[in-house]
Formats: sequence, C-alpha cells, structure tokens
Amino acid sequence: MSLTNKQLVQIANDFGSPVYIYDADTIDKQYAKLVKAFNSEKVKFFYACKALSNINILKLINKLGAGLDCVSINEVKLGLHAGFTQSRIIFTPNCVDFSEIEEAKDLGLQLNIDNISILEQFGNKYGASYPVCIRINPHIMAGGNTKISTGHVDSKFGISIHQLRYIERVVSTTGLKINGLHMHTGSEIKDPDIFIRSLEILFEVARHFPDIKFIDLGSGFKVAYKEDDYEVDLNELANKVKDTFAKYEAEVRQDLEIWFEPGKFLVSDAGVLVVKANVVKQTTATTFVGVNSGFNHLIRPMFYEAYHKITNISAPDGVERIYTVVGNLCETDTFAWDRKINEVHEGDYLAFHNAGAYGFEMSSNFNARLKPAEVMVYKGEPLLIRKPDTFEDLLKNQIECDFSKLS
Repeated sequence: MSLTNKQLVQIANDFGSPVYIYDADTIDKQYAKLVKAFNSEKVKFFYACKALSNINILKLINKLGAGLDCVSINEVKLGLHAGFTQSRIIFTPNCVDFSEIEEAKDLGLQLNIDNISILEQFGNKYGASYPVCIRINPHIMAGGNTKISTGHVDSKFGISIHQLRYIERVVSTTGLKINGLHMHTGSEIKDPDIFIRSLEILFEVARHFPDIKFIDLGSGFKVAYKEDDYEVDLNELANKVKDTFAKYEAEVRQDLEIWFEPGKFLVSDAGVLVVKANVVKQTTATTFVGVNSGFNHLIRPMFYEAYHKITNISAPDGVERIYTVVGNLCETDTFAWDRKINEVHEGDYLAFHNAGAYGFEMSSNFNARLKPAEVMVYKGEPLLIRKPDTFEDLLKNQIECDFSKLS
C-alpha cells in the first residue's frame, strides 16, 4: 500500500467510515512482480477473484492481462461483465450441482472438476466432445492455517492422488479428454519446495493422459503481514519451476503451459480498512479500543486468527501504548490483543492493513450492521466503487406478511 496516512484520513472524511480503500498501483506492482519473475509465454496467471470481486477490481486486473479463476457461476458472470473472455476463465467449483457445471460448459469455460461423481456424469454425457481439467488432492499439508490448507488427506477439495486408477477407468470408459491437471495445497505458503513437490506429483499423473496441455499449481504465495514477515521468494520459485519443467519436458517430450491462480498476492497489500475509534475503555486488566466495525466487515482475525497490522493514521507520531482492539458487535469480536499502537483518542481513525483480500468479500450484515463503502484510488484519484449500505438495503429482499389476514 503506497497511500499516505494523510490520503487515507482524507478519504475517510470524504466517504465516511468504516471504508475499504484499495490502491490500484499496488495491484499493478504485484502483478508486474509475477510477470517479471517467471518471464515466460508458457506461464499464465488467473486471478482468484474470490479474494476480491468488485467489478472495478476485475476490470483493472483484466486490463493488466491476467485471466480469471472463478469458483461460482456468479463470479463467472461478474468476470464476463468486466470484459474477460470465456477462453481466459477457468471454473473451479466445489460441491456444486451438475447443472452449474453444465452452465459453465455452455458458456465455453475451461472446466476444472474435483470429484469422481461429477467427472463420471460429465464423461457419460459429453464424452470426448469437451475436454476438462482435473483437480488432484496430493495429500500435502501446507498453508498458514488448517482452515486455509486445501491439499491434505482430510480436505474436501480435489480427487485423491490414490484414486488415479479410478480416474483412468472413467476416462477410458467415457472417452473423456483431460487437457489439464490442477492442484492447490493452501494459502500462505512460505516454502517454494511445496510447489515443486506438487509439480512433481502432477507430472507423474500427466504421464497417464496424453492430451494434457497445462499444469495448474493454484497459488497460495505468502504475503507479508508484519514488517519482518516472510514473503515467498518469487525468483527462487520461478527458477525451480523452470528447472523442474525442463527436466520433465526433456524426458517426456510433452510441451506444457504452467498456470497459477494468485488472489491474495495481488490484492491483499493493496487494501486497508479504515475505522473510527468509538471508545477507549480501561478495565482492571486491559485497555480496549472499540471501533465502529467488527468481524462483520473483517472476519479474518476471528476466523483464521489472522494478524493485521493496525496503525493510528490520525496521530501516527504519538507515544505507543498497548491496546486490545475490538469491534462493535454483540459477540466476542476481537481484531487484536495487546497490540502496540500510537496513542489512540476517541474519534481517531485506525487502519487495518493487508485487508484487500477476503475482507469486504467475506463481510455480512450481522447484528443488522451495514456494509461499508469501497473506494479505489486510481492514478491518485479516489473513486467510489461501492456505495455503503443503507437501512433500506437490509429490507430490500424481505417480504412483509400481513398476519392480520391469516386465520
């Protein structure tokens, strides 16, 4: 995030708080890092839009040249509305009805199937007429939290690597063409060797399917949440991927593309949630800062025990004190315990950093609280890209019944 405290305060004053603020320049720079590190026409990137799907963010990423990774038909429709072509969208749903798979097929998307039942249904109906990608579960535990680890033996995602023979039977029986293999082991991956282990597993599977055109390693690149935090070394990862690919292609003579699906990596650091300190409350045990937001706006600290740096952007030079920062919901609603923050006074604005990914996207109206506005700063200009909720938004899909007419 390259925006200054002064800019963030001005946006909060102009648009109200809480407010999500996204810096387009940061998204641009993060994408440029990926392109520079891998530096190959055979490497393609598909933005995992479940991280942040505001239509203006999608338009920006489309302009940068990335494709789109979608996990629902409505994400697909947002992508098409934003200008992505069908050929640049990969559809990777989980536990959906077969009708949703058919709808994606009719739209002409690259399908990624992650269970035997759907694979068999699709093969029986479409045979060799429409190639698909298969999502493999490698039984690898990786990621920063068990809730964001998706490739282990107990995960609901993907077809077990030990069911390869079953996949082959479905393919041989139905004539289904497999044009890609996919794997995503989790989020917040620090070690590039996790990707290489996944790649080697997929290469072994690829030997069984002659129509393979690409290998998709998902994403999960670690981003830094603290000043001294580790971030995945993209250059090291790119070099190891290139070396592993070169050895495989020399042996098998199979020319493949490699795909990645960065989500958090592109938008996390680009976003902040700016809130206002409602109360500073001292108890016998701690000093609380109660803000005008809660896990209905940013659920990651409560859901994933995630760390978000918190700064006092109204008074950044004050003496540091220790606070527990909490929300305004009628639940245990804690953003941070015992956090050093420049002295906070009621009315100060606080910024939650690295909030671009899975922030607004996972927000709700719990406690009948309203969702905040979203603002994108593009070439220095703050643009309102989502209005804040109003009370009428809470009622718009509810139907009031006249109980007096019921006997």
